[in-house]
Parts: sequence; C-alpha cells; structure tokens
Amino acid sequence: MTSSPLYPDAVADPRRRDYLPPRRILYATAGDLAPDNPERLLTAGERQAQAEFQGPLCRLLPGAAILLDFGRELNGGVRLVTPASAGQVRTVRVRFGESAGEAMGTPNNDHAIHDTRLDLPPMGATEIGNTGFRFVRLDVPADAPAPLELAGVWAVALYRDLPYAGSFRCSDERLNQVWQTGAYTVHLNMQDYIYDGIKRDRLVWLGDLHPEVRVITTVFDDTALVPASLDFVRDRTPLPQFMNGISSYSVWWVIIQHDWYWHRGDLDYLKAQRDYLLRLLRQLAGYVGADGAETLPGGGFFDWPSNDNPVAIHAGMQALLAWGFAAGERLCRWLGEEAAAQACAAAHGRLSAHRPEAGNSKQANAFLALAGLADPGRVNREVLARDPFSGLSTFLGYYVLQARALAGDQAGALEVIRRYWGGMLDRGATTFWEDFDLAWLPGAGRIDALPLPGQKDLHADFGRYCYQGLRHSLCHGWAGGPTAWLSEQLLGAVPLAPGFAAARVQPQLFGLDWVQGTVPTPHGPLVVTAERRGDGSVARDVKVPSGVRLAEA
Repeated sequence: MTSSPLYPDAVADPRRRDYLPPRRILYATAGDLAPDNPERLLTAGERQAQAEFQGPLCRLLPGAAILLDFGRELNGGVRLVTPASAGQVRTVRVRFGESAGEAMGTPNNDHAIHDTRLDLPPMGATEIGNTGFRFVRLDVPADAPAPLELAGVWAVALYRDLPYAGSFRCSDERLNQVWQTGAYTVHLNMQDYIYDGIKRDRLVWLGDLHPEVRVITTVFDDTALVPASLDFVRDRTPLPQFMNGISSYSVWWVIIQHDWYWHRGDLDYLKAQRDYLLRLLRQLAGYVGADGAETLPGGGFFDWPSNDNPVAIHAGMQALLAWGFAAGERLCRWLGEEAAAQACAAAHGRLSAHRPEAGNSKQANAFLALAGLADPGRVNREVLARDPFSGLSTFLGYYVLQARALAGDQAGALEVIRRYWGGMLDRGATTFWEDFDLAWLPGAGRIDALPLPGQKDLHADFGRYCYQGLRHSLCHGWAGGPTAWLSEQLLGAVPLAPGFAAARVQPQLFGLDWVQGTVPTPHGPLVVTAERRGDGSVARDVKVPSGVRLAEA
C-alpha cells in the first residue's frame, strides 16, 4: 500500500466503497404512524445533501419506524441524507441486522455497533456503521419534537475489489449456488485482514483461517492477504505463547504454512518463517506423551459442537497434531532442515501409534481418517454416512466432506452439501453461518422475513456457547469450505509440486451431467470441463497454462 500524496504518513485503504440502494421495505409502522413517501428511498434516493430537494421526501413521524432490506449480506454501514428541516437536529435509532428479526430486535454491540441512537444534522449526509448486515431499521423516538425527513438511505459496502479467477458451474444449480455463496462469504471477510465474521469475530483467528485459505486459493489470484494475516498473528505471538491463546491454533499455523507453500511455491516467504517454525515445532513436540497421546494445554479448541465432548476433543487434537507434524516434516525438508524434519517424523510416528476413540463425533472421526489414524471406509460407513445430516458444524463440516471423499463417497458428500449448506439458502441466507443445525428448521421462519406469531426465529431462538441468539454470526468465513471442496473434487485439479509446477487434473461427475470451471494457479488458470455423452461415457477437456506440467491421468 502506497502513501498518500496529501498525507505522506497515511496508509492507503485497498478496499472499494460502493453505495447500494434498498431493495425493498420489509416493515413500516401502520395507521397514523405510517411513513409518508417511503418509496423515495427505493427509487429516487439522494446521496448528496442539498439546500432543497425536488419532490416529496420520506417522512417519519415521532414513534414511526421503517425496515429496509438491501438484498444481500454486506460489510459496511449506511448513509442517511437529510434536508434542511428548519435547521433542527433530528435523532434516529439505527439497528443493523443480518436477519430481519435481528434488526427488529435488540442487537448486541460486540465487535461493532449494531444498535445506536444518532443525531442527524440538517443538510447532511451522515454515515454510521462498520459491521455485517443486510437489514437496517430506522426509528424516530416517540418524544422527538418533530418528524424526520430523509432524502436518501444508502448502504455503504466496503470490500476488496478482487476478480474471481476461479469459477465453478455444473448441471446442479443447487451446487452452483452453494459454490458462489461460499466464495462470497469468504470474500466479505477479506477486509483489513482475513476476518472470521464481519458482524462478530472481526478478528484474525488462526484455526478458523484454514478453510478460508482453501477458498481463497480456489477463487482468487490476488492472495496477498493470506501471508499478511498469517504474519499478523505470528508477530503478535512470541513463543512459547500460543496463537490466539489456543494451543491447537498454533498447530493450524503450521498446516496453513504447508498448504500455502504447496499452492503458491513462494520459497522466499517460507524461508522468512524458518526461525519461528523450527522453534514452534520443537515446542509442540513437547506435547506428545510417552504413550503417543497428545497433551496440548487446555485440550485445544476443536469446534463448538464438540466443545462438551472430551472424547471427541482428544481424538480431534490427536489427529490435528499428527497432521501438523506431517506438514512440519515436509516444510523442514523444503527448507533443507533435515534434522528438524526427522524430529517431526519421529513425533508423527509416536502420535500415529496412539489411536483414540472418537465416539459418534463426525468431526473427530473425519480428522482421524484424514490424518491416517483410522480407516476412511470404516469411518464413513459407521459414522459419517449414518444419519449424515446431523451432528455437523459449518467449520469442520469441510473436513467431514474431505473424509467422505477419501472413502470414495463423493456422492454422499454432495448430498450433505445440498441438504446442510443448502438448508441455509432455503431460509434466505446469502452467506453461510457460524453454525447451523437442520434440527433448527421445523417451525422456524426465514431470516429475510418477519417472524410470525408462534413461529420460531431462526436467528434469535437458536445457537449455543458464544453465539447464542442474535450474537450468532450469519456471515462466517470458516463456513465457506464447500466452495473449495466442489472445485477440488469435481474439477479435480491437484498440485503435484509446490506452486503447481506439476499437476494432475481428473474432473469427475459423481452423478452430474456436466461440470466446468477454472482453478487459479501462480501460472494462470487451469480450465476444466467434463460432460456425460449420450452413451454414458465422459468427455473431458483440460487447458493448462504455461509453467504447469500436466501429469498423466
């Protein structure tokens, strides 16, 4: 980022600002308190304050309210444009909501202000908000001395203007919508750094970052925010501290470093991690017990649905630490650190000798299968494919999908995507959520409609742990994993050397009629198509950029 010619000590904001009008008015007070001319906000809203405006303005009496729907989840705030109004300051209550029910309720103010009273000047264009939202409710206090007039209300969308170099389309429109929604979810969370959520958890959580990085490398060419986010947490975590104060998140940092180098092939960046990486690996080796069991302090954070299940947590941490040392061994060999690589291999061997039970936890069993500590076929048959749509999490659901693919059950994984992630879409989601359970749906309404009497509010009435009720984030980057999974499995492009110097591309249909898309690499996009012919055979075509050596199928 370059400095400003006006302000040499400034740091430029790489993000873009767009103004979006409301798409519809979802609610307004009725009767004597019905707003005058609310349609102006939809069709003729002004962005610039003026001394005089043409035509009738939207007018809200004291005690009146209006709820605006901007059509999709956004990151940013709103601009309220006010006329002269006889020179008087007006007060308005502004409520942001990721759901209609949130904006109609009492949103919390964690991480960002979602519910506030604001004074509006005469002849002003006032902006408020830096959060995630789709809905905005405006209330004029009942004791206000005069009505509030509005010449315009605009959402101010703040985002990184990045083209989608990756793409995915197939014969199942449901899967296409999931892919796009996962990409959009992660895109919105690419702000100053890679956030976990744009409403709440506007922080760089290292463990949560792994599925987001998988999506970013699937969708974007401009990936500079990944090393910036990794370095942000590293530089604020002097060893022996753990990243974000969570032991497992330091393990995730090792795994992400491995995946990042494998995809991008940036050896200079990897070399810059050498000192911290080697010291961290030595520290983590101290948490492998004599019997091979992990002893990570605090048990480590696995995921929220497993948080009350110590058996699942231990199994998940065992698999994660084994995965981390396998990644560490390869990183050390790429760096020419043979002694450290052998130490990682020894730690991995001890961990692999301990095979903990994981109970019925889909997430923990999936991790054991992915880490080579359990048979993928057995795990899929006995746990993952049994009651396959329950007991999932939006964060670690990505790894459940991977474990099912490892067992050769991609068709079953596709059904999970259709039902579980698709279940959010069916209830009005335009981004994926911090957590979700299909058991929430019976008797619940949509998030883009007002809750009806006797109907459950899908946002306010559910959630656990730190995301109870309206604190629940409905745009959480860790939930975007299906975007990466669909491209990985159906387009089938796999690097065989760091930075895609070599690749294998084997597109598969798994019951679909056709699939097509692009996969970003440091050398340019791979272009992949596959289509089922009338005789049942599959025609495949792959276009490979210069610099990528395509291996034989």
